[in-house]
Parts: sequence; structure tokens; C-alpha cells
Amino acid sequence: MEKKKNIAIIGSTGSIGTQALEVIRENPDQFVAEVLVGNSNADLLIKQALEFNPNAVVIADESKYQQVKEALQSHDIKVYAGAKAVEQIVEMETIDMVLASIVGYAGLASTINAIKHKKQIALANKETLVVAGELVTKLALDNAVNIYPVDSEHSAIFQCLAGEWDNKIEKIYLTASGGPFRGKTRNDLLNVTKAQALKHPNWTMGAKITIDSASLMNKGLEVIEAKWLFNLEPSKIDVIVHPQSIIHSIVQFEDGSMKAQMGLPDMKLPIQYAIGFPNRIKNTFPRFDFLNYPQLTFEKPDLDTFTNLKLAFSAMAKGGNMPAVLNAANEVAVQAFLEDKIGFLQMSDVVGNTMEKITFMKSPTYEDYIACDKEARILAKQQF
Repeated sequence: MEKKKNIAIIGSTGSIGTQALEVIRENPDQFVAEVLVGNSNADLLIKQALEFNPNAVVIADESKYQQVKEALQSHDIKVYAGAKAVEQIVEMETIDMVLASIVGYAGLASTINAIKHKKQIALANKETLVVAGELVTKLALDNAVNIYPVDSEHSAIFQCLAGEWDNKIEKIYLTASGGPFRGKTRNDLLNVTKAQALKHPNWTMGAKITIDSASLMNKGLEVIEAKWLFNLEPSKIDVIVHPQSIIHSIVQFEDGSMKAQMGLPDMKLPIQYAIGFPNRIKNTFPRFDFLNYPQLTFEKPDLDTFTNLKLAFSAMAKGGNMPAVLNAANEVAVQAFLEDKIGFLQMSDVVGNTMEKITFMKSPTYEDYIACDKEARILAKQQF
């Protein structure tokens, strides 16, 4: 029997983390939740730790340390707190794989440290590759670390490429649901509310990703992530709107043949595929029935209304520090929208203006990325 895989879940209290724990719960003979890292939801982290009995837990919010420590003191579970602990916990020798699922730029440091310590990565944090794709992919290559994508679109491409590693890709199509505002004009979007933007038609996700999906920035970030994951020229990446979210993405090979990966929208499947690779694990997830979906439809994304996607393509084409600027400005803009400080359409204005103001750097170092992220956030905040 194969040895159980020890998984560190960085972001165990978030949407991906909780679903990953469901997969581990269903497959106790294959996986162990070795380390759990939460941001500030101490109650949920404690509950998870009591059920899964990990070797260690980390709460990023240091003010919650005492609460977590006291709740777990009669159990043999190490408790740490703070951003530095989140970064360092991935060094533990007992960890086989790190599931990187902290949302946003905050996930970069721990992922880089995990790669340096030769841990296999299941990547749900797309911002890591958006911000520092060149640096991260080179580091993974130097340390012989595999990065298994967890995003449903990148998982789909990865699944389509299994057994095709030597065949050239002519194009990949990332599918997008179009979000809650598909078909709307800029005029329609002038006064949309936070509540409307948080209602995704097909997927259940955290607030940041849901807003990014509504503005199509999520697709933009995925486009940049795909470039690095699959080593592709920007011209080989396209986006197609597919409202039913059944085809998760498509690979077109140089003979014109296409492969698509299909299934019901359920993040547990790509999570399970990433942490279980190369094995497909039997499960009881609901099955797709063609007769329930007599029509699958496709359309072009509207780049004039959803300018975030256009900005992302432009950042990818320019390269250097531009994707990092795009990401930082977007994180600030989304937070401002969630706090009712700016309107829905203003988010892309903030991102576009910030990209114009920041000095372009062709080959940034890790320190440059950190400085650039900081500067972009300051510039973005000055706009509202």
C-alpha cells in the first residue's frame, strides 16, 4: 500500500481549504492533514484541528494566538502565529505537499519558501504566478518541484495534456462563465451593488474571487497564470465565454485536434486531482448528465465593458513588473468596492491608472516585486 501523503493546507479556513479537508475526510487512507494554516478565523481553525489532529497549526492573526493555543493545549498539536510562521511552517520535514490556497499576494512568500524546501505544490493561489511567474517557475525547475494547478481551468488544461507532454500546443482556450453581469453594458453596470456582484451563477467562492469573476479580472489573472504554468506565448492563450461552466478549458494541438475537460462545476474535483496526482480517486461527487444540458454555448468576451480582461492581456504582453502592478492595484480596488468606497466600473479605472503611473521594470528581482507591490497599493489608494 502506498504511503499516505502529508498535506499542509495554507489557507485551511477559506473556500478551497475547507473543500480540500472534505477530500481528505473522504480519503483517510490516502491523505493526512499534516499542517493547517488559517488567517483570522480562529473558531474554524480550532474545529478543524480537533477533527483532523494535525502536527501543527498556524493562525496568521497574532491576536488570536492565545485562543487557539488554549483550545488545543490538551492535544498534541503545535500552535504558532504570525506572518513569519505562515512562511516558515512549510519547511517541516514531514510535509509532502503544500496546498497553497491563501487568496492574493499574501500567498507568495510561503509558496516560494515551500519550493525552496523542495515541497510539491498544489497551487490554488493564482496571484503567486501572476506577481512573480518568472521567478517562481525558475525556482520550481531548479528545485525539481512540480506545481499542480488547482484552479478548475488550469486543472482542465493539465488533465488534457496528460500523455501529450511532447506534443506542441497551438492554442489554449480558458473558459469563463461570464459572471453575473454577462451581456450587460457599461451603462447597466454604473450602479451595480456589492450584493449583485457577489451572486455568482455557477460557483461558490470567497468574496475576493467572486468580485474578480464578476469583473472578469479573475479570468485575466488566470490568463497570466496559464502563461507560466504551461510555458506559453501570450498569443497562444485565448478566453471564451461559456455560461454553463461545464467545459472547464480546451487545448488545441498543432494538428488542429482539440481536447476539453468537462464536468459539473465543483472545486473538489480539481483539488482531488492535484493532491492525488497521478491517480484518479473514486468519489461520490454528483455526475454530469448530458440530457440536463442539451445546449452548451460559447461567445466572445466583451473587452470594452469588462476592461479588466483587456488590462490583464496587456500586462501579460508587457511582462516584467506589470502583472504584479495589475494584481496589487486590483486587490486594493476590490477591497474598496467591498467597502462601498468605489463603484463597480471604477475598479478597472484604478487598475489602469496605476499601471500607467508605475515605472516599468523588465527583469524584477524578488525584492523589486515586494517594493513594486507596495508602491502600486499606495498609488491605487490615492485614487479614491
